[in-house]
Amino acid sequence: MATINTNSGAMVALQQLNMTNRDLEQVQSRITTGLAVASAKDDGGKFAIAQKMRADVKAYEVVGGSLDLATSTVDVALAAGEAVSDILIEMKSKALAASDTSLDSASRTALNEDFKALRDQIGKIVSNASFNGTNLINNSVTSISALANASGSSTISISDENLSLGGGVVTLTATASMDSAGTAATLAGTISTSLSNLSSSLARLGTASKAVGIHKDFIGKLSDSLTQGIGNLVDADLAKESARLQSLQVKQQLGVQALSIANSAPSTILGYFR
Repeated sequence: MATINTNSGAMVALQQLNMTNRDLEQVQSRITTGLAVASAKDDGGKFAIAQKMRADVKAYEVVGGSLDLATSTVDVALAAGEAVSDILIEMKSKALAASDTSLDSASRTALNEDFKALRDQIGKIVSNASFNGTNLINNSVTSISALANASGSSTISISDENLSLGGGVVTLTATASMDSAGTAATLAGTISTSLSNLSSSLARLGTASKAVGIHKDFIGKLSDSLTQGIGNLVDADLAKESARLQSLQVKQQLGVQALSIANSAPSTILGYFR
C-alpha cells in the first residue's frame, strides 16, 4: 500500500542505522581504552570480578612494600652483625696476644687500648644499625612483622637478635679490659663464646631475610598472574576490533543510503496523479 503518512521502510532503515551507530561507539570505546569491559554496563559480572582482582593487585603492592621494608631492616642488621663478628675476631687476637705471660706491661697496655677501642666500636655499630627507625640488634624491639597476604590476616615475623655488649649473644661486657695475662686469657674465651653465639644469630637473621625474599618473589608472581587474569577478562582484541570497525563503517554508509532511498519512496506517489 502506497501512503505518505507512514514510511515503514524509513523506520526500519533508521532502526538499523541506529544499531550500527551504537556498535560503532562500542568499537571506538574499545579501541580508545583497550578494554572490552570498561564499565559495569559492558558486562556487570566480568567487571565485578575484574574490580576485585584489581583490589587484590593493589593490596599485593602494599604487601610487597612491607616485605621490602622488612628485608631492608634485616639486611642492615646483618651488615652490622657481620661487622661485629669481624671486630670480635680482631679482639680475640688482641686478647690472645695479651695473655702471653712473657709480654711486658707496656706492650700489654698498648694491646688493651686497642682492645677497648674495638670494644667501644661494637657499641657504636649496634646502636646505629637502624633502618626507618627500627633496630633489630639492640634489644629495642621484640620482633618486626611484614604483611604476607592481601587481607593482612597473615604476617611474617622476624625476632630481635640482641647484639649489645653484655647481652645474650655478645657476652663481652661494655667495660671489659685486659689488665693482666689471666684476664686476657679469660676474655679470649669469652670472645670465642660470643663469636659462636653471634654465628647462630647471623644464621637466624640470614634465614629470615631469605624467607622474606622468597615470599616477596611469590607475591610478585601472584600479582603478575592476577594482572594477566584481569587482562584476559576485560582487555579488547584490537585486531578483531579493527576488522569490526571497518565492517561497521561500511554498514553505516549503506544504512545512510538505505534511509535515503526509503525517504524518497513517498515522492513516487506523485506519479499516480499525473
